[in-house]
Amino acid sequence: MDVQGTVAAGFEPVRDAFLRNFEQRGERGAAVAVYRDGTKVVDLWAGTRDADADADAGRDGEGGAPWAADTAQVVRSATKGVAVAVPLLLHQRGQLDLDAPVAAYWPEFKAAGKERVTVRQLLAHRAGVPVLDRPLTLAEAVDLETATAAMAAQAPVWEPGTAHGYHAHTFSWLLAGLVHRVTGRTIGRWVAEEISRPLGLDLWIGLPEEEAHRVGRLAPVEEIEPADSPMLKLRPKPSVTAAYKDPMSLTRRAFEVIDPRPDENDPVYRAAELPASAGVATARSLARFYAATLGPVDGGGDRLFAPSTLTLARTEESAGPDRVLIVGTRFGLGHMLHGPASPLLGPTSFGHPGRGGSLAFADPESGVAFGYVTNGMRKTVTADPRAQALIRAVRAAL
Repeated sequence: MDVQGTVAAGFEPVRDAFLRNFEQRGERGAAVAVYRDGTKVVDLWAGTRDADADADAGRDGEGGAPWAADTAQVVRSATKGVAVAVPLLLHQRGQLDLDAPVAAYWPEFKAAGKERVTVRQLLAHRAGVPVLDRPLTLAEAVDLETATAAMAAQAPVWEPGTAHGYHAHTFSWLLAGLVHRVTGRTIGRWVAEEISRPLGLDLWIGLPEEEAHRVGRLAPVEEIEPADSPMLKLRPKPSVTAAYKDPMSLTRRAFEVIDPRPDENDPVYRAAELPASAGVATARSLARFYAATLGPVDGGGDRLFAPSTLTLARTEESAGPDRVLIVGTRFGLGHMLHGPASPLLGPTSFGHPGRGGSLAFADPESGVAFGYVTNGMRKTVTADPRAQALIRAVRAAL
């Protein structure tokens, strides 16, 4: 495997781990980037742009095209980690009160027993609306007015504030509805104008048509893991597996609020402003974004989060048994925090994985920001073995 890119002195273990993912874990195409104290120390990519390149060789004349320096991918729920920066920055600017009712900004949201749901509860997955009584079609899901109206009308499935459960897809419309009513802008436009453009990021919530040629195709890959891997200890418990198989479970329903399940390679899906799942980014841009939450970044880029906002991002708001994911999870104000279900670099880390592989986070204690994207989708929701191998290598380099 021909690994492209650079690593700074001392970070060679990350390159070694990246290569082993291709040799031992069935990686097809991927990239990883790491910043430390605002400086890029790892920037690697390898493999094919399309995970299904062998099966579709010759498709559009590009089957088997190599992953390039500017290749981007749909990063699934790693999108959430970028999207929740929007309400945090609105709070930092004095435009959003975290303890105000959501209905103070979005009056229609108070329907069906949600009048006291606060912005803080919404961001911490405590609003009690991880499902919709009637799933949306893709056309409905990508229409802001239709989808947010359905979200506002939905009754909670538990008393808001009393428990937490991962709002896998409904988080898209909760965030989109709130941000649109506070700012008058869609969340994709806000990210483009206030985050991606100032920092020079190849990162979009709503992929522009002119950038579509850079995006690789996602596909399932074989689940391979070396016999001595510590990840074998984290195999899902039978109760978790059963929840994903049961069509009536809260777990399954939360992941199927768009019916039929959309094809993430569909240009319509990639262009949709779905901040819970449809973001498109390079690993380099995800790492640079998180580096900017910690401080200024090289090449120009001001600090995104004030110290008080950084404290908010890493502060626990929800912890314990997750009503959707079944396992114990930890959340701040939208970010996942370091814990058994989603191991990051250390106790101060905050970020978000994407189901199937991608991961990005910041670790204030070490000054590290990390981004990993892949086109090979495994069944993992939070702790992908390939990403975890890279994190162990970063830890060794530190």
